[in-house]
Amino acid sequence: MHRVFLSILTCLFLPVAGAAQDLPANLVRVELLPGWRMAEGKQMAALHLTLARGWKTYWRSPGDAGIPPAFDWSGSRNLKSVRLHWPRPELFDLNGMTTVGYHDELVLPVEVTPADAARPVELRAEMAIGVCKDVCVPVSLRLAGTAEDLSQGADTASAIRTALLRQPEAAKAAGVRGVRCTVDPIKDGLRLTAAIDMPPLGSDEFTVVETANAGVWVAEAVSRRSAGTLTATADLVPQDAQPFALNRQGVRITVFGDSGRVVEINGCTG
Repeated sequence: MHRVFLSILTCLFLPVAGAAQDLPANLVRVELLPGWRMAEGKQMAALHLTLARGWKTYWRSPGDAGIPPAFDWSGSRNLKSVRLHWPRPELFDLNGMTTVGYHDELVLPVEVTPADAARPVELRAEMAIGVCKDVCVPVSLRLAGTAEDLSQGADTASAIRTALLRQPEAAKAAGVRGVRCTVDPIKDGLRLTAAIDMPPLGSDEFTVVETANAGVWVAEAVSRRSAGTLTATADLVPQDAQPFALNRQGVRITVFGDSGRVVEINGCTG
């Protein structure tokens, strides 16, 4: 039997000297879960983050008060690309501001594409995440391992498949009929207004807007419902604080309902 993801190494770095004495010893742990081999040599695995009881970490778009996660895979060998499959997150209130994330643990599926499917992938990841309870703490994590054969990960495959099934609903499956986007210049960027034709997800809907450009700051969207249309408006501010050309097909809109449903919409249709 092949061994999978050998030589796992995890390190935790706290940002403030002496901070560890005021925080749980097991604040956050990360391990790489083996999964299975996919078509064309791709491999499915997962990052498993375990947090101290009652602590939370953030989604890819954490909200105005959150700390966005960052991943650096540049130290890996034979790695062409990595795709993260985020499970649907929860909404949390932090001093009157809404943040988006996960509590206690996160199984984050990782789809690995090797540069050469005939050779193993040596994964080296540096992660910067935020964890919060009564205070918020940025932490750095390092993880390394060799993927020799992910087809032997039966023991962890169930957890990965469950996480994949917990991804947000696709737009079509949720009854989204179209998204009409208008863009207006503002002093320091753009104002995007998206009119989404979709059935309500409950009486209290929350919308998150993302762009394809990670350097663009997106304000918390203001949402309003009128019959079959949900309208979300958000300001988009680039690093140079100037109006810019927006790729509308690169806009991603995630709608949260008070029923626990989460719907992801990719691109404007008009």
